[in-house]
Amino acid sequence: MKDQEGALAVKLARRAIDAETRNLDIDRFDVPDSFREKSGAFVTLRTFPGDELRGCIGYPEPVFPLAEAILRAAQGACHDPRFPPLRPEELDHVVVEVSILTPPEEVKVEHRLDLPGTIVIGRDGLIIERGMYRGLLLPQVPVEWGWDATTFLEQACLKAGLTPDMWLDRRTRIFTFKAEVFQEESPYGQIVRRRTL
Repeated sequence: MKDQEGALAVKLARRAIDAETRNLDIDRFDVPDSFREKSGAFVTLRTFPGDELRGCIGYPEPVFPLAEAILRAAQGACHDPRFPPLRPEELDHVVVEVSILTPPEEVKVEHRLDLPGTIVIGRDGLIIERGMYRGLLLPQVPVEWGWDATTFLEQACLKAGLTPDMWLDRRTRIFTFKAEVFQEESPYGQIVRRRTL
């Protein structure tokens, strides 16, 4: 994705967040053809300048056109169940980040202990699935926390509501994906590419 498309993705998310928080309709505007292709996307809100998570919601699979996935994720991030709903007075104190995802691919290994060796920290995101339990962590998370691949797997299991060692169980399905990430440097500020595929 080109930098200007990434900037547009963040602007689209910001518009949706502003409208959702103020209980307004979002203005319609044209998007490039690439935004009409189905893609997974996550929208993350962080406090500024504290850089603490304030909301993160998204769609890992390409079920919606990219523009719709970003809009839905942005609206959802305002109501992340882990936090109180985002209030209008917070809008000047959060930065918006958009992650555009590749389709998840299941990781297959002969021996489960070989799994950490297949995961590249900083490149791969993780999805853990076991029956009705599911957890996802974006590629930027282990970098921010300084985790190695084993810790990343354990934390993804915990996110799914499983015990941290469930990645060793063959009935647990593990998927990786990659993400391009774009983010405001400050609220309503310059938009930069944080990571590329």
